[in-house]
Amino acid sequence: MTSTQLLVVILASAAGATVKSVTGMGYPVISVPLIALVAGVPDAVVVVAIPNLAANVYMCWESRDGRAESRDLGRLVGWGTVGAVIGTIALVRLPNDPLMVLLAAMIVAFVVQFLRNPTLQLDASTTHKWSPVAGFIAGCMQGSIGVSGPVVGAWMHGYRLPMRAYIHSVTFIFGVTGFVQLVILLGQGQMTSDRAVAMVCAGVTVSVVIPIGTRLRSRIAGNTFSYLVLGVLTFSAVSLLAQVIF
Repeated sequence: MTSTQLLVVILASAAGATVKSVTGMGYPVISVPLIALVAGVPDAVVVVAIPNLAANVYMCWESRDGRAESRDLGRLVGWGTVGAVIGTIALVRLPNDPLMVLLAAMIVAFVVQFLRNPTLQLDASTTHKWSPVAGFIAGCMQGSIGVSGPVVGAWMHGYRLPMRAYIHSVTFIFGVTGFVQLVILLGQGQMTSDRAVAMVCAGVTVSVVIPIGTRLRSRIAGNTFSYLVLGVLTFSAVSLLAQVIF
């Protein structure tokens, strides 16, 4: 990669890691589209895979006290793993644009519905029934375009969990599906020397930013956190559509 491309990797990683450290999601949502603008989707997906996995492991462990208030993690992760396998294998075979448009449309529909009904909350029976579908879709998106945050974030937002339970849940799901994705990418020989250099740059940036951001999270009130998550989801929809158009 050129020095300009590496600079974009570093800046995109810093922006994404800052948002992720506060909301539990946002690193690949922000960094993959930005890196893809200068390096392409396959490069971007591979470059952020290991830094994103490391960030999720750190944040999941840091918020482990929230696990007792989480729900449906086993079903979401199990079906997410299946989806991640299928999506990662399809990464080099399927066009990405239709997936990005579909994902953006799903995000917009959720955000609009939430703004129309701010008290929207999914009951336990509904989430238990549909969590395998949500997990499978999230896994497919993680594997194919490296971005599952909008699906997981929107679905888990409907649970209305306390902040630390929410962060533990989403980073746990991201971590498992991201690990499956990484194993398959490495098995397919997708880690080239150029991608490895960019990955190191991204990893160093993430390791510096994440601990700083987690300290800021404690200052955020419940409603503010909820709207921050919605803001990240909206930004992800716009960035996905921009990538398809431009």
